[in-house]
Amino acid sequence: MEFSIEMKYVLDTFWLLLAGILVMWMAAGFTMLESGLVRTKNTTAILTKNIAIYATACISYFLLGYNFMYGDGNTFMGLGTLLGGINVEGHSLLSDFFFQVVFVATAASIVSGVLAERVKFWSFMVFVVVLTTLIYPIQGHWTWGGSNLFGLFDGFSDFAGGTIVHSVGGWAALAGVLLLGPRYGKYDINGNTNPIQGANIPIATLGTFILWFGWFGFNGGSQLALGSKSDVDIISMVIVNTNIAACGGAIVALILTQLFYKKIDLTMALNGALSGLVAITAGPNYSSMLIALLIGSIGGVLVVLAVPFFDKLKIDDPVGALSVHLVNGIWGTIAVGVFNPEVAITSQLTGVVVIGVFTFLTSYFAWTLIKLAMGIRVTKQQEIEGIDVSEFGLHSYPEFIE
Repeated sequence: MEFSIEMKYVLDTFWLLLAGILVMWMAAGFTMLESGLVRTKNTTAILTKNIAIYATACISYFLLGYNFMYGDGNTFMGLGTLLGGINVEGHSLLSDFFFQVVFVATAASIVSGVLAERVKFWSFMVFVVVLTTLIYPIQGHWTWGGSNLFGLFDGFSDFAGGTIVHSVGGWAALAGVLLLGPRYGKYDINGNTNPIQGANIPIATLGTFILWFGWFGFNGGSQLALGSKSDVDIISMVIVNTNIAACGGAIVALILTQLFYKKIDLTMALNGALSGLVAITAGPNYSSMLIALLIGSIGGVLVVLAVPFFDKLKIDDPVGALSVHLVNGIWGTIAVGVFNPEVAITSQLTGVVVIGVFTFLTSYFAWTLIKLAMGIRVTKQQEIEGIDVSEFGLHSYPEFIE
């Protein structure tokens, strides 16, 4: 029986919608992970930021960002254009928009954790608008949008966004945290690091599992089609590779913390799993699970080394997002050039550098303007009391305030 074009359209569209729903659920994962790794006095701030991030990213990307990323830059791609369209891959344009917009929200969520416990809410939200309207879509236009930036991105391969999503979020966060500074009391005058433990490790663990689950849609959906045997085979490969890479990252992080610190660090194991997921995102379509396991395991090594490295630089990252998303986004993208003979490592390095420089500089400029216009950091007293009181007037745990 002949497989109809209409049936392929239905299956491809359905898969994009289902995968997008899974990626949207990652917003809950980021929320739980971040809220579990901050102190009780800042929990409401994290919860509010994450729901605001998702809503803002969707609106900003709908109004302008999607057009900048996939349009010709001259045509406003509003609701009238999106309704009922069919894109070149043969699925609903609306499903394509939905799948892409949840990726944008993911990049913005990465920034949230790095700046936690001292950034002003409205200042942060202004930056989210800039990131999702301009910075993310412009670099996305060079890559997934197909412009290639005068040939600089010819041969560059990033299957699901190791650089385009995760490193972009990391670079944007790094620019912000350099201007924001560390939390009060994080580093003493001698440069020693004072650990600040998160308030709810079970919630952080739940957040990690939610992210792990959603990542199957993040990477699997990036095949963008389900309507052929080839598509299904690739999706299967992508999902099993995504899973095994996370396993490798988690186990390696467990082992290394035991060796380095003589105790197992659960939070590092959580970030090890996430590092494996980020590391495999640029190339989850490898034909070998062993390669995926190796890439994810190296991600686990990198996160264990990167967290204390950033602390030595006095770059305070409460959730370890720079180590997870920036460092392993770069590693995973380079790994494509190492393990995929069809991709040149020079093309991967060029993409990493160009996108990194563009994102960091534009983000730093945006953060600087926001700092000058309205400030980006709460006062020392507000930070000591907790942002929940000063900005939201609502405790998440009123009986257990530090």
